[in-house]
Amino acid sequence: MQEKILILDFGSQYTQLIARRIRELNVYCEIHPFNHSLITDESVKGVILSGSPSSVRDNNAPATDLLKIKGKIPLLGVCYGAQYLVHNYGGDVLPSNNREYGRANLIKINTRDPLFKNIKQGTQVWMSHADTITRVPDGYEIIGSTSDVEAGAYHIKGENTWGIQFHPEVYHTTEGKQILENFVVGICRCSQNWTPDSFVESTVLSLKNQLGDDKVILGLSGGVDSSVAASLLNRAIGRNLTCIFVDNGLLRKNEFEKVLDSYLGLGLNVIGVDASDMFLDQLEGVSDPETKRKIIGRVFIEVFDEEARKVRDVKWLAQGTIYPDVIESVSVNGPSATIKSHHNVGGLPEKMHLKVIEPLRLLFKDEVRRVGQSLGLPDFILNRHPFPGPGLAIRLLGEMTREKLTMLKDADDIFIEGLKNNGLYDTVWQAGVILLPVQSVGVMGDERTYENAIVLRAVCSTDGMTADWSHLPYEFLGYISNEIINKVKGINRVVYDISSKPPSTIEWE
Repeated sequence: MQEKILILDFGSQYTQLIARRIRELNVYCEIHPFNHSLITDESVKGVILSGSPSSVRDNNAPATDLLKIKGKIPLLGVCYGAQYLVHNYGGDVLPSNNREYGRANLIKINTRDPLFKNIKQGTQVWMSHADTITRVPDGYEIIGSTSDVEAGAYHIKGENTWGIQFHPEVYHTTEGKQILENFVVGICRCSQNWTPDSFVESTVLSLKNQLGDDKVILGLSGGVDSSVAASLLNRAIGRNLTCIFVDNGLLRKNEFEKVLDSYLGLGLNVIGVDASDMFLDQLEGVSDPETKRKIIGRVFIEVFDEEARKVRDVKWLAQGTIYPDVIESVSVNGPSATIKSHHNVGGLPEKMHLKVIEPLRLLFKDEVRRVGQSLGLPDFILNRHPFPGPGLAIRLLGEMTREKLTMLKDADDIFIEGLKNNGLYDTVWQAGVILLPVQSVGVMGDERTYENAIVLRAVCSTDGMTADWSHLPYEFLGYISNEIINKVKGINRVVYDISSKPPSTIEWE
C-alpha cells in the first residue's frame, strides 16, 4: 500500500505547489477538495490544510470535518488552515491591523520543536493573509513569531498538530522545503520511496493486472504526456497496445515523419495516418479561432474513430491525462471542462463504448518527464516544448490557406532549429512563430514590397501558468530575422513579443 500525505484544498492558488514540494521529497501526496468525504486508512501518514482566498470569519467559509484526523494523525494547517484550527477550536481570528502580505522574518523560533528542526532564527517566510490570529485556544503553544505576527506558528500540546500563518511551499520562504520535510519525513515518518523507478514498477504491474489480455488504443500527439503513457502501456501489455498518430497538417515542418520514426524506433505498435488534406480542406478560408478548433476536434474524432475501428476487439482507450487535469475536474469550485476534446480525444469513449485508462493521472508534468527518463525515452521527445492541441492553426491568425501555412512552417522551422543550433532551446519553455494577418511595406534590393509580418514568441516558465518573455540575445534575434526574411518568400518583417503572462497569454489565439 503506497503511503501518502493528503492535502485538503480550501481553494488556495498555492495548493498544487504544496503537493509539488512534497513530491520533490519523494513522498506521494494527493489533493482532495475540502468538501469531499475524506477516506483515511493506514496509508495516510499525515494531512495538510491548505490556504484559501476566504476568511474563516465569513458566513460561508469553507469548513471540513476533522473528527477522524485531528489528534489522531499528524496535521499541519497552512495560512487559512492554521486560522481554521484556531477559529473553530476556541481562539480568535480578526482582521489584521498590520500589513501581512509579502516577506517577513521569524525573529522568534522554538528550534526544539520538531517542525522547526534545523531552521535558523530570523529565517525569511512569505505571508499572504488579511486576517490574523489574535488569541490561540488553551493548549496551543506559540513556536514562531515575526515582528508583526505573534502567532506566526503554533503547536497543540499533546497532539501532532501544528499551524503556520505563512506559506512554506513558495520560493520566498527560504527554508520552506526544510519545514515541509520536517513535517512529512520527521513527524509523519514517510519513507521517501516515491521515485520515478518505483512509479514505473508499480504502474506496469497495476496495468498488467487491470488490463490482462485486453486490447488498448491510444492517440499519440507527439507530446511528452501521450508518449510516456504509450511507453508505460507498451511495457505492460506490448502488442496489445495500438497507437494512432494522426498528421493533421498543422504540425511543425517535417515533424510527422520525425516523430513517427522515433516512435517506431522505440518499438511501439504505431499506425501513422496522413489526414492532412482532410483537415486543411475543411479549414481553408476559416478565420475565427474557435471555429478552427471545432473543425480540428471534429475531424480528429472522425479520423481516429475510423482507424481505431480497424483494430479488432478493443476494450480500452488510453489517455495522457495528468494530475493537474484531475485536480481541476474536481476542484473546490466544481467540475470544469479543462481537457480539450480534440487533444485528449474526448467523446470517443462513449462513441466507441470504450473504457478509459489514464496511467499518468497521478503525475505532474515534471514528474512525467522524470518517468519518461526512467523508461528510456529520447531527449527529442522528453524535452520538446509544449505545443498547442490545434497546432499551427492558432498561430496563423486570420484566414487559413495552404500558402500561409507553408510560410508559417518555414519561418517556424528556422526559429526552432536556430534555438537548437545555438544552445538556446532548453533555456526556453515554449517558442514558436505567429503569422499576423498584417502586411507591411518593405524594400528588397531596389524593389518595394508589401508582404507579411511575423512574430517570434519565446517564454520562460515552470508550468505554463505564468510566464516571462525570454531574453534571447540580440545577435541571435538579428540572425533569425535575416534568415527568415531572406529564405521565406512572402515575409518582410519580423518582430519579437516581449509581453509576459499575465496579462498576456503564451499563445495569441
